[in-house]
Amino acid sequence: MTATFSSALKRGRAFLTPTNSSTAIPRLDGSFSKAPEGALFPKVDPAIDGEDCDHDCESCSIKYPAKFKIDEDDKLYGHVNAWATHMLVATGKTDWVRDVSDEKGSVMEAVRDCGVEPSNGKLMLSASNMPPPHEHHSPSDPTTILLLPSFTIIENVSPNTVPNLIKHHINAAPTSTTPFPSHIPNPSPPDISSLSLDPASFDQSNGTTPSQISPSPSSPFTTRPCPHKYLILLCSQKTRDARCGQSAPLLRREFERHLRPLGLYRDLQDERPGGVGIYFISHVGGHKYSANLMIYRRGEVGVRDEMDSGDGDSSQQKGHENSRVQVRGNREVEVGEIDGSNGIASGDGGKANAINGQMPTRGHDNEKKSVGMGEGSQCIWLARVRPEDCEGIVKHTILKGKVIKPERQLRGGFDRQRGLVSW
Repeated sequence: MTATFSSALKRGRAFLTPTNSSTAIPRLDGSFSKAPEGALFPKVDPAIDGEDCDHDCESCSIKYPAKFKIDEDDKLYGHVNAWATHMLVATGKTDWVRDVSDEKGSVMEAVRDCGVEPSNGKLMLSASNMPPPHEHHSPSDPTTILLLPSFTIIENVSPNTVPNLIKHHINAAPTSTTPFPSHIPNPSPPDISSLSLDPASFDQSNGTTPSQISPSPSSPFTTRPCPHKYLILLCSQKTRDARCGQSAPLLRREFERHLRPLGLYRDLQDERPGGVGIYFISHVGGHKYSANLMIYRRGEVGVRDEMDSGDGDSSQQKGHENSRVQVRGNREVEVGEIDGSNGIASGDGGKANAINGQMPTRGHDNEKKSVGMGEGSQCIWLARVRPEDCEGIVKHTILKGKVIKPERQLRGGFDRQRGLVSW
């Protein structure tokens, strides 16, 4: 009992003690700031995250080839160029021509050559191993894209529709420097004329809610939310550097080993809500620091309407370790991690909605609370990642947004909820 109290006291002191990340940060444009080294994402703290939080995985048996050598001397943080949106193109492949924009007749080529530039900032373009809609896919066939940080899947994209895609979807999408929305707006009554009545479009989790919206007559596209809560993007392009082709499949195996017991692993065909999707992507730069990976984390938004000011059952207020309280205006929102295996929010018994990620939570019996998966709120770009790093990345970086070896591995990224970028 004494040891438990001492540990709790120690954690409390650590939480209340100011850190370097709380130092003043100069403003860029009144809304977002360039974060100095050490301020963009919190580093794990043994007093809070456990004494072994910064240790390599001892059970990891996967190793890189003996001749796998990388640059260990360069300083990494703050040297990636700014990007506003990130577009992943489904190709079903794990390796591509040296410059994916040179893929003849492809969506990637059309993005480069169509003559329409995004109006909301730089578009990062990546080919990916996301499966295209048809097994025998040629570069000019319609395919699927994933747009980040909005976590939006857009289907039926072909080279000749790319200008339309940029004008009406990418230009209107949130960017890395769009302030994160603080709440889920009250939905307007749906226009049932736009809903598909095809039974295949109905979400199988409850059998009643359409899982996607058919395009309007003026649009060739179908859009729907990405079902995953987190994304790991691994550079696998061996035509640019053999080390990327070697490291990506090894890291995926090791990530899978740690994600499966948590019910969080999602393969390319698994669209259960929540969980972690792992995709291979084309060259992102810095292959001499292989392995490069980008982690996109969705933020959580919600409201709680208090019907009564009573104290309620304190045991239900405690939640689980992965829960936290967010302040939205003058309201606090209790947020629980989705365990990913069945859409249940830890500690609250609520089921996730497959369309917008909303899930009810339970606290006081006289309160109504709801939280949901919002847009992407963070991107954490790491390099020099090795298989023995994967366990800690899952536990602390993916699930908590903390970095373990920032001095050696953090290249940059953004945090829309805190208004911080690395560039």
